[in-house]
Amino acid sequence: MSLTQELEHKIKLVNTYLKKYMQRAAASPPPVCEAMEYSLFAGGKRIRPVLMMSAYELFESDCIPVMPFACALEMIHAYSLIHDDLPAMDNSPLRRGLPTSHMVYGEAMAVLAGDALLNFAFEVCLETAETDASRTLKALACIANASGVHGMIGGQVIDISSEGQKLVYDQLKILHAKKTGALICAAVLSGAILGGADAVQLESLKAFAQNFGLAFQIKDDILDVEGDSATLGKPTGNDAQGLKNTYVSLLGLEKSKYLLSEYTKKAQDNLSMFGEKAKFLLELTQFLAAREK
Repeated sequence: MSLTQELEHKIKLVNTYLKKYMQRAAASPPPVCEAMEYSLFAGGKRIRPVLMMSAYELFESDCIPVMPFACALEMIHAYSLIHDDLPAMDNSPLRRGLPTSHMVYGEAMAVLAGDALLNFAFEVCLETAETDASRTLKALACIANASGVHGMIGGQVIDISSEGQKLVYDQLKILHAKKTGALICAAVLSGAILGGADAVQLESLKAFAQNFGLAFQIKDDILDVEGDSATLGKPTGNDAQGLKNTYVSLLGLEKSKYLLSEYTKKAQDNLSMFGEKAKFLLELTQFLAAREK
């Protein structure tokens, strides 16, 4: 299969399993279930579950056993976006070309939907996982750590606290290593853990995920300046208006593009030990660096 075909196949698989798991949430009060599904199925690149599936496939041929974990990551990501869009955070009216959750369901229900997705993510893993118990616990610990105060939430705190203050380059890297990079690292590492990776392999994949995450964030910052709002499905220029710290605001557009190229190459180099098995991840890394949305 070509990169596009394989990516579409993996995304379709994620969506199929997400729908399957969300059927189990149908017994919950309708407003919160509707709000959960609204954000979960509002589009998105499904990058985190795809990364997990692909990391697992470096060691095993069939990714079905990790689908609960892959879908859980997407639920956690969706919850973070719901909360990120709230008036108390980024106050965003659009996400993926649609009104954000709080614009449709109100702020209270949006908060609850986000909370519900976070909790349901771990329910799905613990109730439906068919992987080795020891590996399951290690993978869940990796995901939980990346989602909490040491990862994504910690990054969001730094982001909010630093608005209106100019960060230096190293501080900006820490911010995004937590806010965006932590869950990307968790996707790759937990997939590899579940697949049975050894310590050396995990170290290489950790370096890959860190460089991939940096490139992904830099590209997002570039698109906020150069991207088309209709293509992106959200307003552009929000970072500058909100006085947010970004790679573009700190380093300028040209330097940011140079770093995007550098981190993309580093990420690809980190996969060298896996040879032909890493072909999809290599191509995906380049594809995302060139994306328009």
